[in-house]
Amino acid sequence: MPAREGHEGKQRHEGYDAVIVGGGHNGLVAAAYLARAGRSVLVLERLDHTGGAAVSTRPFAGVDARLSRYSYLVSLLPRKIVRDLGLDFRVRARTVSSYTPAERDGRPTGLLVGGGERRTREAFARLTGSDREFEAWQRFYGMTGRVAQRVFPTLTEPLPTRDDLRRRIDDEEAWRALFEEPIGAAIEARFTDDLVRGVVLTDALIGTFADAHDTSLKQNRCFLYHVIGGGTGAWDVPVGGMGALTDALATAARAAGAVIATGREAVRIDTDGRAAEVTYRSAEGERTVCARHVLVNASPQELARLTGDSPPAPAEGAQLKVNMLLTRLPALRDTTVDPREAFSGTFHIAEGYEQLATAHAQAAAGALPAAPPSEIYCHSLTDPSILGPDLVERGYQTLTLFGLHTPARLFADDNDAVREELLKSTLAQLDAHLAEPVESCLATDAGGRPCIEARSPLDLERDLRLPGGNIFHRDLAWPYAQEGTGRWGVETRHANVLLCGAGAVRGGGVSGVPGHNAAMAVLEDLGEPLPKTGAP
Repeated sequence: MPAREGHEGKQRHEGYDAVIVGGGHNGLVAAAYLARAGRSVLVLERLDHTGGAAVSTRPFAGVDARLSRYSYLVSLLPRKIVRDLGLDFRVRARTVSSYTPAERDGRPTGLLVGGGERRTREAFARLTGSDREFEAWQRFYGMTGRVAQRVFPTLTEPLPTRDDLRRRIDDEEAWRALFEEPIGAAIEARFTDDLVRGVVLTDALIGTFADAHDTSLKQNRCFLYHVIGGGTGAWDVPVGGMGALTDALATAARAAGAVIATGREAVRIDTDGRAAEVTYRSAEGERTVCARHVLVNASPQELARLTGDSPPAPAEGAQLKVNMLLTRLPALRDTTVDPREAFSGTFHIAEGYEQLATAHAQAAAGALPAAPPSEIYCHSLTDPSILGPDLVERGYQTLTLFGLHTPARLFADDNDAVREELLKSTLAQLDAHLAEPVESCLATDAGGRPCIEARSPLDLERDLRLPGGNIFHRDLAWPYAQEGTGRWGVETRHANVLLCGAGAVRGGGVSGVPGHNAAMAVLEDLGEPLPKTGAP
């Protein structure tokens, strides 16, 4: 095989124990584990930087604001991975879980979840007129919390069988509500208030285009992954932005001896199941490197393209991602809530239960939702380190918006025009609950342009090669073994080629779980002892 120069042009290898295609966070996790186990590792990254969708950038010219441009919160990353790899990475909890504005009897009001049990109970009573919904909320999330404690530790273990996971959960009511019946049935049986129902349902719809009663249960799978993170379901803020995680992972991988080569695009994988060759393209031309194992940190579609296999069914994303920088937080029509609290958690917009159903039906019929649902949070309230000192002193804040129920098909005819139309109507839904338009609070960049950027599913497909803009690469899978999933959920039909991206079983979100599990599969195949499993 032709020799391959290392990332500094000094080392030369005839081959590697593992070649990892893609330098996103999962690929970097796998690289760090394998290199720490003494294996030679090469990471090939198409772009000029690592991180994939978990990056921090300065999107606004001349403005010292380093935003989590794509992925933005952390829940599913096991503490085990941070400890095992010695990562210099921290998260901070949000003091408020969510705020949902509403109008009742002609007056602005809302539901603030957070700030302690008594305050949350009072917020429910003020909105709904009794303690019933709060008590139902406590019972429901007590149930999901117990499920989280039992399921989350399994994510970094070999896949359990369905029966094993059911026994581990040991709660037939929870199993039926989360694993067997559409989540809409569980929500409607437990809650009566439309707004409360909608807040619960949103966790089933992040990046997932589905109705509450979809018989495929893909909304249930999405809900499950959103409530089990860390064994608690809490969604935390990455200190320094999401890029702080991938920078720490790249540092850990390099320190362990992995070679990370950017500007190298893999174009083909040839394998006989025992040895493989990876052909890649760079500015210097096309080269080939051999490997005992190949780990693909890309979508199932990209894996099929590289290996020449039949591609899986097309994937489709269904979200709008918007980043904003404000000179100040806008005032709310609901004057009982401080904007610093309302925006520090998840600020739900047009996400009542019936609003979500209507938006889905309209999008399924081929139209943009008349009232696009979305949710916002302010990273800089919890972690001001992403802003330069001058911006912090002047009171600037970031806003991250994630819109729902806007499938890629709606943008096919004119992506730019549809994105702008959707952005305008989405901000109008937010403005309906503000005492001043959010656009009046936008900062401007060095060229005098408003500091706001929006990304449709088609933009994500173009920029990050997410199939159809799907942030999970494909519909999420149940976290248990099924036919063809393999022992770790990363196996493919080629014995020495593994899928370590979000499309693996137990993939999706910023977790590192597929990267960890692919590394464990490689080490098992090599007869190596696996790192001891501690608390997740």
